[in-house]
Formats: sequence, structure tokens, C-alpha cells
Amino acid sequence: MAPEGRALHLNAFIQGVGHHEAAWRHPETDPGRLTDVRYFQEVARVAERGLFDSVFFADALSLTEDVRYQPVRRPEPVTLLAAIAVATERIGLIATASTTFTEPYNLARQFASVDHISGGRAGWNIVTSSATSAAYNFGLREQPAHHDRYVRADEFIEVVTKLWDSWEDDAIIGDRAGGVYADPGKVHAIDHDGPLLRVRGPLNVPRSPQGRPVLVQAGSSEEGRDFAARHAEAIFTAQQDLGDAIAFATDVRRRAAASGRDPGTLRILPGLSAVIGDTEEAAQARGRELDELAIPDYGLLQLRRLAGVDLSGLRLDAPVPPGLFNGDDVESSKSRRALVAEIVRRERPTVRGLLRRLAGARGHRVVAGTPEQIADQIQTWFEAGAADGFNIMAPYLPGGLELFVDHVVPELRRRGLFRTAYEGSTLREHYGLPRPASRYATPDATLNAAARP
Repeated sequence: MAPEGRALHLNAFIQGVGHHEAAWRHPETDPGRLTDVRYFQEVARVAERGLFDSVFFADALSLTEDVRYQPVRRPEPVTLLAAIAVATERIGLIATASTTFTEPYNLARQFASVDHISGGRAGWNIVTSSATSAAYNFGLREQPAHHDRYVRADEFIEVVTKLWDSWEDDAIIGDRAGGVYADPGKVHAIDHDGPLLRVRGPLNVPRSPQGRPVLVQAGSSEEGRDFAARHAEAIFTAQQDLGDAIAFATDVRRRAAASGRDPGTLRILPGLSAVIGDTEEAAQARGRELDELAIPDYGLLQLRRLAGVDLSGLRLDAPVPPGLFNGDDVESSKSRRALVAEIVRRERPTVRGLLRRLAGARGHRVVAGTPEQIADQIQTWFEAGAADGFNIMAPYLPGGLELFVDHVVPELRRRGLFRTAYEGSTLREHYGLPRPASRYATPDATLNAAARP
């Protein structure tokens, strides 16, 4: 049974035709559909049939795949959310957007629009963009430093949330007879003039159904954890070990409390790639089948991009040198490099073994087993306080997600861990999060907003 007062949350992380890097070569996938919006709508409907909290799309602002080995798989995600919104009814819609290479006014307008289009289901996954190739696409000679990206991100979120608040909830009067549409006194210029950003406002979109779209973040470095503790309502993280996951959750909640937030309003959601079979042996065989389709040259490129380390000079069956991934002297994803370093320290893999270890979900946890065994893992982590739920990363799509929805979700329900129906219509309601009042609202308006259904 679910611990008192807690609900298990599940998001479907949709990436291409699956999270395994060889998914596009598997006979049960169709990479030709990656620019067909109907494919993404269908996958989202599978997740909605499973009563998932949301679908989630990552993004990159450059061609990170080597097109020799991988299909291009990144439609612009905010646009995609709008298309999925009209093909679904309840499921939340989360897309990634960068604070480094976008402007706050445009971003605030885009996500407020998706929140209106979907009836209150939008969420923004905040990233600071670590790829140098993205910097080149936006007129820069080099990637801004890790610390500088987070400084900009802090101010960026301040501006975006001010813009979302710039229309009070009751600003629209709609008096046709009197000819008054809105009360100008309840539509506010934000007049932000900060160290990095200058935005007058107000937003040209009225306040959206959720007040503010849900703020999501996925950084696990020291600065990433502090940033999440200050701002995030849902945190996506990569954890391999139960003890490490408990430590991460405890640490982030402690930092949130230190910043004046209620740590109980954070939703911590590690990534989980579930390879499912009727028996454990069948699941493991499916995992090996995918691993054997992986291309080592692509795995080496992916590892260099992920962790900033080049192993191409080593034989595939040579052991990975201990300590090679230690240190944080790169501006790539520091948290992911640390995770790879821990895998090398604990498991002492060969180069081939490390590439296969990462092929399934780029450092997120991969579990192969029966539906009952997958449910056991989810229940253990949830009840231990290591996770409030999981970001489900199906190894291949749509079949891997269909197996999870049709076999793991019913098992979670039998254990009293997961919902049997949506209780609300917004992403905030799915996550059990409050609807924030506008910072510009009067006390009476705030009380009225809090009373809204």
C-alpha cells in the first residue's frame, strides 16, 4: 500500500522510437514516423490510458546525434505539446526549453499558450544547455561557463514567473454591454531590470488555468541541486543505487527547506527503463537483443558527449581505466559524468561493457524482469523515500510503453500504489501541487484564487 499521504507518480519520457540507442534498428519500431505527429499523439494516448501524470520531452538545440548511426529524432517540443494537447484529455504535457538560448518573454508566452490550449496541463523542464554545439548555433564562440548558465537561469525564472503572474486571475471582466473587457489595474507591467535581463511586460496572454505551468528541473550537480531546491516542483534525476537515491532525495529536500520552501511539495522522479518479459529470462533476452543491435562507434560518440571522455583509443574488451571519469573540469553534464564515474568504480567494466551499460538509458537505471519484479523495484524505492515516482523510459516505442501500461500498471494498482482514475484535470492536480496565486493579487483575490476548483 502507498505510504500515508503519498501518491505514486509516473511520467512517460518519450524519446524517438525508444530510449535504447539501438531502438530504431529493432523490428518492432518504425523510425520513419519520427516526423509524424500522429505517432507522438498515439504514444501519448497509451500513457494516458495508463493514467500517467504526464508525457515528457527532452530537447537539444543542435544536431547531437551522429546521423550516420541515429535517425534525427527531435521535433521542437513545445510545438509538439500543442499537437498532443488536442489529441488527449487529461495527461500532463512537459517540454524542455533552455534558459541559455531563449528569451523569457517568448518562453513565458509559449508555455502559457500550451497551458490554455490543454486546459491546464503544461509543464516546463528547465535546462541550461551544456552542449558547445548549441552555442555555435546561437552566435557564440563557446559555451557559457556552468556557473554563468545557472546565474542566468535564476534571473530567467524570476522574469518568467513574473510574466505568468502579470495578469491577475480576475483581470478579465468581459462586460459586453458596458464595453469593458479587462481591468487595466489588474494587468501589470513587471518592469524587470536585472543584471542580465530587461523585460517590461505584461505578458500578452491572460493568466493560464494553472496560474503557472509546473516547473521541472533535471540537474544533479551541486549548483543543479541548489537551483532545483529553489525553483523546481518536479525533479527528474538519474540514480543507479537505492542508497544514492535516498541520499539525493534527502539532500534536495533539505536544501529546499533551507531556502524557505515546503520540501513536501517537491516530486522527485528518477528515470527508469523497464525491459519487460513474461519471465525474467525472457526480459533479459530482450535486453541482450537490443544491446547486440547497438553500434560501438556510436556509443563512444555518445559517451564523449555525455561525460566528456574519449575512450576511442582503447580496445573494446580492455578495462576502463579507474579514475578516468573523475574530476569536474569539463562544461558538459557534470552530474552525468559523476554517475558514469561511479559505475566504473563499482563495476570495473570493459569499454564494451560500459557502452552497453549506457546504451539502454544513458546512465538512468535499467531493470529487466517480469511485471511483478518491475513493480517490486518501484515499490521498494517509493516506500523507502528514494522517489515519489518514476520517469518511465521505455526501451522501444510504442511497444515497451504498452507492456508497462498493460502489465506493470495493473500490478501497481493491485498493491494500492497507483491511481485507478484521474482525480483532477491539471498537471498540478495530478502531482498534488497547489495552484500559486499571482504575486500582484490583493489578499481578497488570492483567497478567491485558492478557492477555485
